[in-house]
Formats: sequence, C-alpha cells, structure tokens
Amino acid sequence: MSDQSAVWFAVSVTVKAAGVEAIEFAFNCLDSLGTKINDMPKTDKALVTVIGYFQELPSEVVVRSEVDKAVKVYGLPDDSIAAIQTSEIQNEDWLVEWKKHWKPTYIGRFVIAAPWHEVEDHDKLVIRIEPNMAFGTGTHETTKLCLAAIDESYEPRQSFLDVGTGTGILAIAAAKLATEGTESLEAGSLSNDFSTEPNVHRLNSSVPSVAKILACDTDAEAVAIARRNADLNGVGDRIEFFTGPITDEIDSFDFVCANLTADVIIHILPLLIEKTRETLVMSGILAEQEEAILSAFPPGAGQHFVCRLGEWISVTVHPG
Repeated sequence: MSDQSAVWFAVSVTVKAAGVEAIEFAFNCLDSLGTKINDMPKTDKALVTVIGYFQELPSEVVVRSEVDKAVKVYGLPDDSIAAIQTSEIQNEDWLVEWKKHWKPTYIGRFVIAAPWHEVEDHDKLVIRIEPNMAFGTGTHETTKLCLAAIDESYEPRQSFLDVGTGTGILAIAAAKLATEGTESLEAGSLSNDFSTEPNVHRLNSSVPSVAKILACDTDAEAVAIARRNADLNGVGDRIEFFTGPITDEIDSFDFVCANLTADVIIHILPLLIEKTRETLVMSGILAEQEEAILSAFPPGAGQHFVCRLGEWISVTVHPG
C-alpha cells in the first residue's frame, strides 16, 4: 500500500513504561508499518501507549499472542499490559501526529531530521528523512547502532554496501561522509598545490575519486523511497540502488552494513563475510540472539565486536 492511502489500521497497546521496547518488538514481529509512542512517563510503572500501524488489521488472537510472547522474551511481569485496542486512522492524521511527536535524533556526527526541522548545530551532518508510514523514520535502536559504527569506523576512501537499505539512511550517511572527506581533500589540494604560472592552479592528482556506494532491498517500494531520500539529501548521484538480495555476482566492498533480522543474517552470513574487505556491521539482532549469530560464523571469520543499545545489539566483524 502506498503512503498516500486514505486509511490505515492502528493497534494501541497500553503498557507499563518498562515494556515499551517489548511492544515495539511485538509490532515488528507482526510486520507493522510504523510505530508511535506517546510521551514517556517518568517511572517504569506508569502507563504509556504504543501504537502500531498496519496495512491490514491483524486478528485480536494473533496480536495478543505476539504481545504475550514479547512480554516473556523481555522478562516482564504478566500484568504489564493494561489494554489492547484497534482503530482506523486517516493518513493525513498520521502525518500530523508525526510532525508533533518526531524530534531530531542525534547519533555521533549525524542528525536524523524531517524536512521541517531546524537543526542549529552546523557541525553535524544532517540526514533529512521524509516520514513514511511503510518504512518509518529510521530512528530505531538498530539503525542508531549502525550509524554509530559508521560514524566511528567508516572512512571516505571506502566503498560501501547497504544491505536492506529501507529508508536509505545508512547509505546516505556514508555518502555524506564520503562527500565531506573528498571536498576537504580537494580544498586542501587547491590551496596547497599551485602552479608556478600566475593565476593558475590545479588539483593534486593524489586526491582519491569517490568510492562506490551501493544500496539494495528486496522491497521495491523501499528502494523507491530510499532514492527519494537520497535526492532530498543531495547525494542521489553518489548512491547506486537496486531491488533484490545480494548475490555471488556483486563486487566485494570495503565496508558492509546489514541491518536486517537475525534469521536473515544467519542465512546470508557467509556471503556477507565473503563480500566484506575490511568492516562488516550487522544489526536488527536482539541481545538474546547474540549467541545464535556468533555460532553461525564460519571458521576464520575474523575478529568481532558487540555493541548494545536497549535490547538490541550490533555485531561488527573485521574479516581476516
């Protein structure tokens, strides 16, 4: 369904504040199109409402089953859920709500902001994302973990592959860093490498060309949205997008990001490692799934590092 559709379905779960992440996890398992959280209270025992949006309304039995499962996964008391309700919501109403509740998100050098947000910190790299019902805003913990890894480890010289690009945030982040790095090198060359002839200067031939940035997703609508976001951020010409999974035929890349789910990552892990020259970052993984991911590593996969944010982790691998 397009983000221009007139009606969406909403499932509202009222839960003690300590259980917000569990409900978000349940909505993810139900393939929700996006979520919204009412203002968080000051105590873990106070109640908060988490709303999941859907193209088709799941049955009450299925919703209750996934919510109960999430409560157990997160080790919450049985009385954590106060109420579950369903409703219809107009698309324009949803957009109004997003404008009221969505604030810019800061991760390292990056700021994720909507087109209408004013970002006063000019030292930050701003990633503008147009809110979209089907693919959210890209500010989930797993995206933050990947952005933190890119901020810490990605170098402008590196080629970059974004597997499961979604809104395109990770590829856009790499493109912005690559653009900033190239422009800095070019500016330095222009100021320091002058010809002996007056009024003539040239670029130093040592300035590297822009590294290849490739992003893919199996969902054609996600790819279309990612392209629009890349254009919105002025890096549409820096990123190559395609619809489909990674295969043996694609090139190897210096830096690879795969923000997927644990089961998908395990299935393609050998291929991800094979296509990574220097750094592989994987997320979309619950902390309790860490052992399953690590045990799936092929022999000689290289060093790995685990970072945690809430109930989610990222795993960074340096193949060797």
